[in-house]
Amino acid sequence: MAHSVKTKIALASSIKQLMQEKAFEKISITDICDGCNMSRKSFYYHFKDKYDLVNWIFHTEFIEAVKNKQYDEDVEAILDMCRYLYANKAFYKKALNIKGQNSFSDYFEQLLFTAIHEQLNGLLHVEMISDFPANFFTDAFVMAFRRWIMEYNDMGPEQFLEQLKICIKYIAVNYDD
Repeated sequence: MAHSVKTKIALASSIKQLMQEKAFEKISITDICDGCNMSRKSFYYHFKDKYDLVNWIFHTEFIEAVKNKQYDEDVEAILDMCRYLYANKAFYKKALNIKGQNSFSDYFEQLLFTAIHEQLNGLLHVEMISDFPANFFTDAFVMAFRRWIMEYNDMGPEQFLEQLKICIKYIAVNYDD
Protein backbone atom coordinates (compact mmCIF):
# COMPACT_ATOMS: atom_id res chain seq x y z
CA MET A 1 0.00 0.00 0.00
CA ALA A 2 1.39 3.40 -0.97
CA HIS A 3 2.46 5.74 1.81
CA SER A 4 -0.11 8.33 0.68
CA VAL A 5 -2.97 5.84 1.04
CA LYS A 6 -1.72 4.74 4.47
CA THR A 7 -1.68 8.37 5.58
CA LYS A 8 -5.23 8.94 4.34
CA ILE A 9 -6.45 5.76 6.05
CA ALA A 10 -4.83 6.84 9.32
CA LEU A 11 -6.49 10.26 9.10
CA ALA A 12 -9.82 8.59 8.27
CA SER A 13 -9.50 6.28 11.24
CA SER A 14 -8.75 9.23 13.47
CA ILE A 15 -11.80 11.25 12.41
CA LYS A 16 -14.04 8.18 12.72
CA GLN A 17 -12.86 7.69 16.29
CA LEU A 18 -13.29 11.38 17.10
CA MET A 19 -16.81 11.41 15.64
CA GLN A 20 -17.75 8.68 18.12
CA GLU A 21 -16.62 10.93 20.95
CA LYS A 22 -17.80 14.41 19.96
CA ALA A 23 -19.73 16.49 17.46
CA PHE A 24 -18.16 17.03 14.06
CA GLU A 25 -18.23 20.81 14.53
CA LYS A 26 -16.06 20.43 17.64
CA ILE A 27 -13.38 18.38 15.85
CA SER A 28 -10.38 20.35 14.68
CA ILE A 29 -7.73 19.43 12.15
CA THR A 30 -5.30 19.36 15.06
CA ASP A 31 -7.51 16.80 16.84
CA ILE A 32 -7.54 14.61 13.73
CA CYS A 33 -3.77 14.87 13.31
CA ASP A 34 -3.09 14.25 17.01
CA GLY A 35 -5.20 11.10 16.80
CA CYS A 36 -2.78 9.54 14.34
CA ASN A 37 0.47 11.34 15.19
CA MET A 38 0.62 13.39 12.00
CA SER A 39 1.21 17.02 11.25
CA ARG A 40 -1.34 19.50 9.96
CA LYS A 41 0.89 19.80 6.92
CA SER A 42 0.34 16.10 6.19
CA PHE A 43 -3.40 16.56 6.54
CA TYR A 44 -3.54 19.51 4.15
CA TYR A 45 -1.31 17.73 1.68
CA HIS A 46 -4.05 15.11 1.27
CA PHE A 47 -7.31 16.92 2.06
CA LYS A 48 -8.79 20.40 1.67
CA ASP A 49 -10.64 20.20 4.98
CA LYS A 50 -12.34 17.74 7.31
CA TYR A 51 -15.41 17.66 5.05
CA ASP A 52 -13.20 16.43 2.21
CA LEU A 53 -11.89 13.68 4.51
CA VAL A 54 -15.40 12.46 5.38
CA ASN A 55 -16.36 12.41 1.70
CA TRP A 56 -13.14 10.54 0.88
CA ILE A 57 -14.13 7.86 3.40
CA PHE A 58 -17.38 7.15 1.55
CA HIS A 59 -15.68 7.37 -1.81
CA THR A 60 -12.92 4.90 -0.97
CA GLU A 61 -14.85 2.53 1.28
CA PHE A 62 -17.90 2.27 -0.93
CA ILE A 63 -17.59 3.87 -4.39
CA GLU A 64 -14.13 2.49 -5.14
CA ALA A 65 -15.11 -0.92 -3.76
CA VAL A 66 -18.07 -1.30 -6.11
CA LYS A 67 -17.13 0.74 -9.18
CA ASN A 68 -15.85 -2.27 -11.14
CA LYS A 69 -18.41 -4.69 -9.76
CA GLN A 70 -20.81 -6.07 -12.34
CA TYR A 71 -24.45 -5.93 -11.28
CA ASP A 72 -27.20 -7.79 -13.10
CA GLU A 73 -29.69 -5.23 -11.81
CA ASP A 74 -29.31 -1.69 -10.48
CA VAL A 75 -31.19 -2.71 -7.35
CA GLU A 76 -28.19 -4.89 -6.40
CA ALA A 77 -25.97 -1.78 -6.31
CA ILE A 78 -28.51 -0.03 -4.10
CA LEU A 79 -28.57 -3.04 -1.78
CA ASP A 80 -24.77 -2.97 -1.56
CA MET A 81 -24.94 0.72 -0.61
CA CYS A 82 -27.63 -0.02 1.98
CA ARG A 83 -25.52 -2.79 3.48
CA TYR A 84 -22.46 -0.54 3.61
CA LEU A 85 -24.36 2.34 5.24
CA TYR A 86 -25.98 -0.04 7.73
CA ALA A 87 -22.65 -1.64 8.66
CA ASN A 88 -21.25 1.86 9.27
CA LYS A 89 -24.43 3.32 10.70
CA ALA A 90 -22.89 5.06 13.72
CA PHE A 91 -20.48 7.00 11.50
CA TYR A 92 -23.05 7.91 8.83
CA LYS A 93 -25.63 8.90 11.41
CA LYS A 94 -23.25 11.68 12.33
CA ALA A 95 -21.94 12.29 8.79
CA LEU A 96 -25.45 12.89 7.45
CA ASN A 97 -25.97 15.58 10.09
CA ILE A 98 -22.91 17.57 9.05
CA LYS A 99 -23.92 20.98 7.75
CA GLY A 100 -22.00 23.40 5.60
CA GLN A 101 -20.32 23.67 2.26
CA ASN A 102 -18.82 20.38 1.04
CA SER A 103 -20.76 18.43 3.68
CA PHE A 104 -21.29 14.70 3.31
CA SER A 105 -25.01 15.31 2.76
CA ASP A 106 -24.23 17.54 -0.22
CA TYR A 107 -21.71 15.02 -1.56
CA PHE A 108 -24.13 12.09 -1.11
CA GLU A 109 -26.93 14.08 -2.74
CA GLN A 110 -24.75 14.90 -5.76
CA LEU A 111 -23.75 11.24 -6.18
CA LEU A 112 -27.38 10.13 -6.05
CA PHE A 113 -28.46 12.91 -8.42
CA THR A 114 -25.90 11.85 -11.02
CA ALA A 115 -26.91 8.18 -10.79
CA ILE A 116 -30.64 8.95 -10.82
CA HIS A 117 -30.30 11.38 -13.72
CA GLU A 118 -28.52 8.71 -15.79
CA GLN A 119 -31.12 6.10 -14.85
CA LEU A 120 -34.05 8.32 -15.75
CA ASN A 121 -32.54 9.19 -19.11
CA GLY A 122 -32.08 5.48 -19.80
CA LEU A 123 -35.54 4.46 -18.57
CA LEU A 124 -37.43 7.23 -20.31
CA HIS A 125 -35.37 6.90 -23.49
CA VAL A 126 -35.46 10.66 -23.85
CA GLU A 127 -33.25 13.50 -22.74
CA MET A 128 -35.00 15.22 -19.84
CA ILE A 129 -35.97 18.82 -20.56
CA SER A 130 -35.04 19.86 -17.04
CA ASP A 131 -33.47 18.36 -13.94
CA PHE A 132 -36.82 18.40 -12.13
CA PRO A 133 -37.48 14.61 -12.23
CA ALA A 134 -33.93 13.78 -11.13
CA ASN A 135 -34.11 16.38 -8.35
CA PHE A 136 -37.47 15.01 -7.22
CA PHE A 137 -36.21 11.44 -6.90
CA THR A 138 -32.88 12.54 -5.45
CA ASP A 139 -34.63 14.50 -2.71
CA ALA A 140 -36.88 11.52 -1.99
CA PHE A 141 -33.98 9.07 -1.83
CA VAL A 142 -31.76 11.34 0.29
CA MET A 143 -34.55 11.86 2.80
CA ALA A 144 -35.42 8.16 2.81
CA PHE A 145 -31.80 7.19 3.47
CA ARG A 146 -31.46 9.90 6.13
CA ARG A 147 -34.63 8.85 7.92
CA TRP A 148 -33.67 5.16 7.73
CA ILE A 149 -30.19 5.75 9.17
CA MET A 150 -31.42 8.17 11.84
CA GLU A 151 -34.72 6.65 12.96
CA TYR A 152 -35.33 3.08 11.83
CA ASN A 153 -32.87 1.28 14.08
CA ASP A 154 -34.50 -2.12 13.70
CA MET A 155 -34.88 -2.04 9.90
CA GLY A 156 -32.10 -3.88 8.09
CA PRO A 157 -30.82 -3.08 4.58
CA GLU A 158 -33.00 -5.68 2.85
CA GLN A 159 -36.15 -4.42 4.59
CA PHE A 160 -35.28 -0.82 3.74
CA LEU A 161 -34.75 -1.69 0.08
CA GLU A 162 -38.10 -3.50 0.00
CA GLN A 163 -39.78 -0.36 1.34
CA LEU A 164 -38.07 1.73 -1.37
CA LYS A 165 -39.23 -0.71 -4.02
CA ILE A 166 -42.83 -0.49 -2.75
CA CYS A 167 -42.73 3.30 -3.09
CA ILE A 168 -41.24 3.18 -6.57
CA LYS A 169 -43.75 0.54 -7.72
CA TYR A 170 -46.59 2.68 -6.36
CA ILE A 171 -45.41 5.66 -8.41
CA ALA A 172 -44.92 3.51 -11.52
CA VAL A 173 -48.32 1.80 -11.25
CA ASN A 174 -50.14 5.07 -10.64
CA TYR A 175 -48.33 6.95 -13.38
CA ASP A 176 -50.76 8.26 -15.95
CA ASP A 177 -49.13 9.51 -19.14
